[in-house]
Amino acid sequence: MMVTPPTFLLLGYGNPGRLDDGLGPALAAGLEEHAGEGLTIDADYQLMVEDAKLVAEHDVVIFADAAVDGPEPFYLRPLEPKAQYSFSTHSVEPAAVLGLAHELFAAHTRGYILGIRGYCFNDFGETLSPAARRNLEAAHAFIEDILRRRDSAALEAHIGREHQGDAPVTS
Repeated sequence: MMVTPPTFLLLGYGNPGRLDDGLGPALAAGLEEHAGEGLTIDADYQLMVEDAKLVAEHDVVIFADAAVDGPEPFYLRPLEPKAQYSFSTHSVEPAAVLGLAHELFAAHTRGYILGIRGYCFNDFGETLSPAARRNLEAAHAFIEDILRRRDSAALEAHIGREHQGDAPVTS
């Protein structure tokens, strides 16, 4: 009996016009070549309630964003769905998008946050700082094999590990 691999969604979000805030969309752009059957790559400035439908269509979602603090080069954390009944027109948190997918569409999507460490957020420009670019390269190397193979077990195995960015996924 053939087992179907889980479907994956990578949602990169952030504002590329605010320097390192564009790390999420930059990761998504770098991974677009892997999109295809069972793997969706998407990017936007911010998460919206409408993203819940897309999340519900997948088994696993990875929300990729710039992190203003935390470990370098990136962190990976599990995400629990959260019921949130007040939304602003500015943005919605990943846990709320996941919660809406579960509540409105009866999804069982597993969620994760991939926070890529950034440093420059207070100016305008469509470029990444050199340190953020190195962190992006490390996150890309880490997540590329997982997404290409759609390997949720390898993803789970790396939750909470310190990531130095120089070793590819070997699970």
